Amino acid sequence: MKCLYKIIRTRKNGIRNRKVWSRAVIKKILTDRTPGPPCLPKETPFGSNIDDIKLPPWFTEDDLKYYAQKYEKRGFAGGLNYYRALDLNWELTAAWTGSKVKVPVKFVVGDVDMVYTTPGVKEYVHGGGFKNDVPLLEECVVMDNVGHFLNQEKADEVNAHIHEFIKKF
Repeated sequence: MKCLYKIIRTRKNGIRNRKVWSRAVIKKILTDRTPGPPCLPKETPFGSNIDDIKLPPWFTEDDLKYYAQKYEKRGFAGGLNYYRALDLNWELTAAWTGSKVKVPVKFVVGDVDMVYTTPGVKEYVHGGGFKNDVPLLEECVVMDNVGHFLNQEKADEVNAHIHEFIKKF
């Protein structure tokens, strides 16, 4: 979290051009396949050159332009506030510690998802911890070469998994 914290705190003092910043953050987050949580070092937050980052086929330049324009207006504070408030979130949800999810579940994740590749998560998902907390877990699907935005990266496959799951109810 230190890298994420640093980028949140140094945003005002670091990159001053919000237009460049918005495009760079979106490109980096959508294309990064580095295992573990995102880390944007202060010195080179997006690698050597943001223009060298190629967009995936499921996300066009028009998509990038649209999202960047939206983030240019208000920034990323809304989404990042979740991470700023992690301790508070833990405190507010303390009453549910140890609670089980008691509805049928089909879990679908990408094998290069930044959360799934965070140390300890795969072991939790496949080692019995997840099934213990979600006793009605029916299936765990790990999609090959798919990241955090699986519903965009492999929309048809994700829709098929959802449809297959809900049609039995």
